[in-house]
Amino acid sequence: MDSITLKRMVLTALVAAICVIGSFIKIPGFMTTAALDSAPALVSVAFLPPLYSGLASGLGHLATALTSGFPSGPFHILIAFEMLIITYIFNILHKKGFKILKWITFVIGNGVLAALPFYYLISPAFFVGAVPNLVIAAVINAVIAAVTLPVIEKVSAKGKN
Repeated sequence: MDSITLKRMVLTALVAAICVIGSFIKIPGFMTTAALDSAPALVSVAFLPPLYSGLASGLGHLATALTSGFPSGPFHILIAFEMLIITYIFNILHKKGFKILKWITFVIGNGVLAALPFYYLISPAFFVGAVPNLVIAAVINAVIAAVTLPVIEKVSAKGKN
């Protein structure tokens, strides 16, 4: 294993650990698994490739599900995969310079699109009840990341010089 791969794996593990810490900070509402677990993964786009920040995000959701008692059972594996994809796309948009679109994509993806399968898997009422809380949690995570990301990018850029 080369040193770059090892460094990325260690950074991914550290970001996932910070996501776990965020998973303990819950957003009150209908969904008991809405938490501040996404913000660290969103910030990680400053120094991790898309797949690695996506993995950190998926692991962060699994930690949130664990600290909430897995209220949606095995569906949390689907949600973790959705978080991986959403953060992966966010990372790509960030790296391509889409400053506003990446945030809109994250909030819509995390707040609405990720809940869409549950319209059919559980019930339309579950979807309607979950979306407002998920959108609020996505906005809070996005705001935290938007404030933190520029600072991390500056520090990361100085470390490369």
